[in-house]
Amino acid sequence: MAHGIGESIRRAMVPIHREGYPYIVGFVIVTVVLGFLSAPLGVLALFPTVWCVLFFRDPERVAPIDPTLALAPADGRVSIVDNAIPPAELDLGIEPMVRVSIFMSVFDVHINRTPLAGRVARTVYRPGRFLNAEDPQASLENERNGIVLSTENGEVAVVQIAGLVARRIVPFVREGVSVSQGERIGIIRFGSRVDVYLPAGARPLVAEGQRAVGGETPIADLAGLRPAIGVARTL
Repeated sequence: MAHGIGESIRRAMVPIHREGYPYIVGFVIVTVVLGFLSAPLGVLALFPTVWCVLFFRDPERVAPIDPTLALAPADGRVSIVDNAIPPAELDLGIEPMVRVSIFMSVFDVHINRTPLAGRVARTVYRPGRFLNAEDPQASLENERNGIVLSTENGEVAVVQIAGLVARRIVPFVREGVSVSQGERIGIIRFGSRVDVYLPAGARPLVAEGQRAVGGETPIADLAGLRPAIGVARTL
């Protein structure tokens, strides 16, 4: 009976990624100390502590395994659907590619995932500014980490972009490893944006303003089998 209750609780709880443990412990310690000093302060401190726990949540996702579909790399709001020249350091050429950008608020899950299965051809970190992640210039000026994947549909890129609050990009993969579709590839602390660059001709399946779920929401059709939803603007 007790085992069954414990198992139910465990299943109901959202897993927390290990990257969050030091931060959560710090928040808990501060909350306890403030609680000893003043009960009202301890109660107030519970709110940021709970937020910290939720920020590092790492729910399981079920990816619709389909090499013709690119999946959302992150939870959040689709902020840009357009055609854009990828950052030069990615070495993807100077021709515009289909770009889908997803903005993560401080309340979204921040684990980033692969849009497609493939091999990590290269990773490129570039220091930079910390503009608002929703600023169009953030793609070129902000601190970022690019992950180029070699897939059966050609090379695609996932770019983790720091923002006003986000000051730490943590990739989980290295060059040469193979990744499955929807696999965890990194995290950004605390609130930012992820750009995906797809081959020209990819049909966007999301529109600006739409919510996406990382590792589950299809954002583009690479085979041209489905009608486009978003309109890839050329800037």
